[in-house]
Amino acid sequence: MVDPVKKALLRRPDEGEMIRVGGVDHLFKLTGADTGGRFAMEEFTLAPGIVGARPHVHHGHDEYFYVLEGELTVHDGEGEVTAGPGHSLSAVRGAPHGYRNAGDSPVRGLCLYTPAGYEDYFRQVHAAVDAGAELTESLLAEFRSRFRTTPF
Repeated sequence: MVDPVKKALLRRPDEGEMIRVGGVDHLFKLTGADTGGRFAMEEFTLAPGIVGARPHVHHGHDEYFYVLEGELTVHDGEGEVTAGPGHSLSAVRGAPHGYRNAGDSPVRGLCLYTPAGYEDYFRQVHAAVDAGAELTESLLAEFRSRFRTTPF
């Protein structure tokens, strides 16, 4: 019998786990359940004017962003820069970062997580909002703290 984590897994373009939080569509193509906790990957979409995440720092995982369409405004720990299609951003543990769509057209990109697990942050925030909680900075801070993430 083949170990499910060691079996090749194909996700078609619209397949995966969609989690909508704060105006961002997170389509998780791979989660920790798919990779034995090693890695997670999402395709994200931000509408114009949406803040994906204010500057923050992760202490338990690394994130890697790759812009597919549009212009993503990213905070790199020193200030904001604009990243267009083909640009990438590495936010390893301890590196301050944040992102938003300051433009007038949608932004689409990939975010890779090592190790996996941060997808649970998005699940928990989505569940809280779906249950009637207001999406506030204090609510986000509470959930981020559960995942070893602090504001910058």
